[in-house]
Amino acid sequence: MLDVREAFLAFFESKQHNRVASSPLVPDDATLLFTNAGMVPFKSIFTGDIPIPANPRATSAQTCIRAGGKHNDLENVGHTARHHTFFEMLGNFSFGDYFKEEAIAYAWEFVTEVMKLPKEKLWVTVHESDDEAEEIWKKHIAADRIMRMGDKDNFWQMGDTGPCGPCSEIFIDQGAEHFSGPEDYMGGDGDRFLEIWNLVFMQYEKKVKDGPLIPLPKPSIDTGMGLERATAVLEGVTSNYDSSLFMPIIRKVEALIGKPYVYATGASYRVIADHIRTVTFLLAQGTNFSNEGRGYVLRRILRRAVRHGYLLGFTKPFMFEVADTVAEVMGKQYPYIIEKLSVLKEQMMLEEERFFKTIQSGIELFNEELKNTQEVFSGEVAFKLYDTFGFPLDLTEDMLREKNMSLDVERFERLMDEQRRRAKAAWKGSGDAHIEGDFKALLETFGVNTFIGYGYTKAPVKVQALLSESFERVDQLHASQRGWVLLEETPFYAESGGQCGDTGVLGERASVLDTKKFHGLNLSHIETSSTISVGETVEAIVDPLRNEIAKHHSATHLLHAALYEILGDHISQAGSLVEHNRLRFDFSHPKAMSREEIALVEERVNHHIFHALEGLTREMSIDDAKKLGAKAQFGEKYGDTVRVVNFGTASVEFCGGIHVDNTASIGTFIILKESGVSSGVRRIEAVCGNAAYNVFKQQRHLLESVEVSVKNRDVLAGIERLKEQVKTLKHDMAALASSVKEELAVTMMGSTAVVVAELGAGDIKERIDELKNQHDSVAVILFQIKEDKVLIAAGAKNTAVKAGDWIKAVAPILGGGGGGRSDFAQAGGRDASKLGEAKEAALAYVTAELGA
Repeated sequence: MLDVREAFLAFFESKQHNRVASSPLVPDDATLLFTNAGMVPFKSIFTGDIPIPANPRATSAQTCIRAGGKHNDLENVGHTARHHTFFEMLGNFSFGDYFKEEAIAYAWEFVTEVMKLPKEKLWVTVHESDDEAEEIWKKHIAADRIMRMGDKDNFWQMGDTGPCGPCSEIFIDQGAEHFSGPEDYMGGDGDRFLEIWNLVFMQYEKKVKDGPLIPLPKPSIDTGMGLERATAVLEGVTSNYDSSLFMPIIRKVEALIGKPYVYATGASYRVIADHIRTVTFLLAQGTNFSNEGRGYVLRRILRRAVRHGYLLGFTKPFMFEVADTVAEVMGKQYPYIIEKLSVLKEQMMLEEERFFKTIQSGIELFNEELKNTQEVFSGEVAFKLYDTFGFPLDLTEDMLREKNMSLDVERFERLMDEQRRRAKAAWKGSGDAHIEGDFKALLETFGVNTFIGYGYTKAPVKVQALLSESFERVDQLHASQRGWVLLEETPFYAESGGQCGDTGVLGERASVLDTKKFHGLNLSHIETSSTISVGETVEAIVDPLRNEIAKHHSATHLLHAALYEILGDHISQAGSLVEHNRLRFDFSHPKAMSREEIALVEERVNHHIFHALEGLTREMSIDDAKKLGAKAQFGEKYGDTVRVVNFGTASVEFCGGIHVDNTASIGTFIILKESGVSSGVRRIEAVCGNAAYNVFKQQRHLLESVEVSVKNRDVLAGIERLKEQVKTLKHDMAALASSVKEELAVTMMGSTAVVVAELGAGDIKERIDELKNQHDSVAVILFQIKEDKVLIAAGAKNTAVKAGDWIKAVAPILGGGGGGRSDFAQAGGRDASKLGEAKEAALAYVTAELGA
């Protein structure tokens, strides 16, 4: 089979063209993100910025990328037969030397004599105004195979100003047997007629935008033939991806995943096959993964490939293995790929590992939102999955289909459109807008930082990034400023699994106020004492209170085990909080614990503490951990490898937190309170360690105060004596009240005795009972002011008046409410100033009810 690349270059060398090596993918041009066309290396010659070389003819096979900025084919890759992020452009160039006559003749000779494409399948187009080109073409091809097209298809310009001119394109008919759609005609938008070569005739110049076309004194030629298209045509396949340039790569992916490639459903294979070429070449040429410009585009391309690998079923790095096949296919032409292969594979693998972690974070966000979803999944969250975690919409939709849920696509598309507008507005030639100060940028730049706090509470660490209070990246934080720091390695534990975040200091530079996790990043909230800068090494020292946190965390595990043992195997954790001076543990249980149960649980935990059980932490597979009977912590997400914490055989749990080495370190455990959180969920609040000692101190001080108050070191005896004194006083007061009872005015309404009155002293309910005993038919409502409140009580006997309704009618006037039975009801009011009004209303009510 013909080597199209070599044949093309050799052909034009035979036509006195200099063979020019492919220029770097990163051009020496501030207006371009990547080399995106074959003419880019010659741009300065075409614009006249540098002199025409001694030989005004050149030919090249230029590697190109279109994956960011203005020229961006990224979203089409894999879904069409011919879009690529990376491609090679075969070109021949004339700098003021030959023009249309020779350019057309050379092109026709190459496609018909060298590539041997059937003439009867070839068509050409010319600009609608280019009579000269049409006449030249008629020397080579029948007039009825020449079509005139407008500016949209057949006029080329470098920019709003500069060199420009009409162009002529060569097409091949791929056959009606392959393409029979309504657009599959010459000039239509279908794929039957495929453009394989574009000849640009640079004969004009624009001095100003929308200005006149000024003829150039020495017109030039710039042509471009895509190697991928030309190879596919020569090999008789209708998709570039079915050619020998791509199929070995696809076969490698197929072998790695163990699933057969089928074209109709194989978009993910094609995305990977395209993107691995881009990533391999950029890395080999020295572009590195970063969070801005070209490095950010490189990262996005790798991420997109990894996402599609994830769709195929990959759960660990694989792209670095596919790079071997790229080297096999293209290493002969570009030997630097082979030279750099081991290094770029390592770079690729590390970046893949980082992104597979990000994918998991995205799945966690997806699952969290799923809990809040009834039928339609949030388009906003889907966009966040796409934008922050790199989840393609189809991956989110696939996961939702498994749950029989739909997606708010309209909202997603709206947010996507907004992002595209922002990106377009921000593009200045340096690539995608720099993402500064958000978690995505930090993840892309540094990945998840390393926690070293299991083994160290003090360590020299590098400041990787600083952020303001609003999480905007800054180079420095000055004295007395608050912000956030990302340390390359950190001994500070980030709030997780119920355990609070660590505090401490960064030498004498800053106080660490808290530590939290944001999308897997361990960030410490700091307040500076002096200026701190990115790149510095500081001494990170965890506050000694960490020891107390560890005690409470380990005590939580022992508490969980004791509850399980004493209350039953229905116990499961429903939440927890672990701080230096307290712990809170929520668990499933249908009823309040008895005093005896609380005492037994407390006793059991202390039993484990006093028996000095060794704390052992190990990492193992999740299956092995489950075989050990390890309990999962609430709200935690677990990967294939988990950390398991044991205290003898008393407690075995999955846990990533900080713990004591021996239960004896916990000291003493005290349950302070047991209460209900919600139906079926109970809560225990407890303390241990230094906090338990503080409870003992408080209790001792309280006991001493009580001894003084009751004037007896035996406080129970003292309290009993006081109770007897209170009982005697109550009896004396009752006797006194009986001897000076207040007279209440009684009004007869028919046969019913009615009382509406304020009672100054005495028991309000007792007086109502007395009135009921004194009358056969009675309706009574009494008010009594107690400090700033009003007590209200009503009673009824053998009457049409219902006490409960009466209370409901009157109590609101006093700013209160209440009710009760028809024979007795009571209420309270907050506004004593309305007492007169309330009494009037009460009288009016009873009068109306009795018809008096």
